[in-house]
Amino acid sequence: MKKLDFLSTLFVGIDVSARSNVVCALDFSSNKLLTFSVSNNSPGASEMVHRCSDFLASNKQFKTVIFALESTSVYSIHIANFLSCHEQLLPFQPYVYCLNPKIVANYRKSFIAMDKTDPLDAFIIADFARVGRISTKPWRGSQFLALQRLTRHRLHLVESLTREKTYMVSNMFIKFSELTILEDDERPFATNYGATAASVLTEFLSTEDIVTMPIEELVDFLCKKGKSRFVDPMHTATLLKKAAINSYRLDRCLYEPLTISLASSFNCISAYETEIKSIDKAIGKTIKGLNPNDYQCLLSIPGIGPVYAGGILSEIGSISAFTSQNAVAKYAGLVWRQSQSGGFKAVDTKLSKAGNRYLRYYLIEAANSVKNHIPEYTDFYYKKYGEVKTHQHKRALALTARKLIRLIFGLLDNDQLYSANRVKQIT
Repeated sequence: MKKLDFLSTLFVGIDVSARSNVVCALDFSSNKLLTFSVSNNSPGASEMVHRCSDFLASNKQFKTVIFALESTSVYSIHIANFLSCHEQLLPFQPYVYCLNPKIVANYRKSFIAMDKTDPLDAFIIADFARVGRISTKPWRGSQFLALQRLTRHRLHLVESLTREKTYMVSNMFIKFSELTILEDDERPFATNYGATAASVLTEFLSTEDIVTMPIEELVDFLCKKGKSRFVDPMHTATLLKKAAINSYRLDRCLYEPLTISLASSFNCISAYETEIKSIDKAIGKTIKGLNPNDYQCLLSIPGIGPVYAGGILSEIGSISAFTSQNAVAKYAGLVWRQSQSGGFKAVDTKLSKAGNRYLRYYLIEAANSVKNHIPEYTDFYYKKYGEVKTHQHKRALALTARKLIRLIFGLLDNDQLYSANRVKQIT
């Protein structure tokens, strides 16, 4: 939180729900000065502003007001935006903070045996602000909200796509058991979710149909469905037929239900992939109107394109809101908890994950791409990969993302483009 004269600051905690906003205002001595509830709509927000501004106007010792509320899904967006830009509050230099509910919940534990009610929740939030525990940046208004809606929806689609692929593996194994467990050199297809694999799994009712089909006809089928992209279609057909021979046979009553289920999953996958491409285009279009300098700084990093740049910028906003690259890492939850007691210090430490999960996702995805384009990050990834025997990829990628944060912060803070000659000075 920015340094303020807390003695002249009014701390307002708001417990947000879908229907109401419960307000509790404290001074620095923790005295309750205002407690009331309003509806979570435009008239209710106006009433909140009027009551707070009237109180501030009649109590001249308060020069500043801090509004603190939990980031409660979409319910906190409207009230946060309303308070941050309302002209009636501007003379009191309002600061609006949306807090991580986990942090507030942990702070609440310091109040032993306190009941949990909406007014008390508002008090806890106000007191959290009063003791100066807020470390996040103030609400930025709707400047980045449009881009954020797109980048967060993209993550939602990616997670849905991953969930659908994971779900359909069970049906795939039941229908064509060998296809899902083959080693790399025995697989007929690079991926079981491609167009040719989809045709095999949905146009053949059973593996027996593949076994009995003449090899020449199977080659023609694969060439047609694969649009003649197979280097050696005869070898592919041979591997497919071998997998079909080694697979379990099914009762006829399972043929059609499994085929319909798999076809439905492939349709869902295709729909998700189409929508992701559409969202990617929208992200690229939207981000061009926001802070072009920061956008170009991120685009200059090999491996980072419009989507990853948009996802990162939509969550961090202006880099000036962060005092250091450590603050960015903490906000993203890319920090590790130390476990130490006496002379003991744990070697295996867990990733915090208490920060912004959307920012963490885009940083990790960007790191996964950057490591394939910048040799220094490639070497760093494989060095970390070889240090342990468990969770190798996840650990190495998270550490690479942590290293990438230093680069991103350096470029944005200095307003400069990536240069391989100067990258070591930044990282």
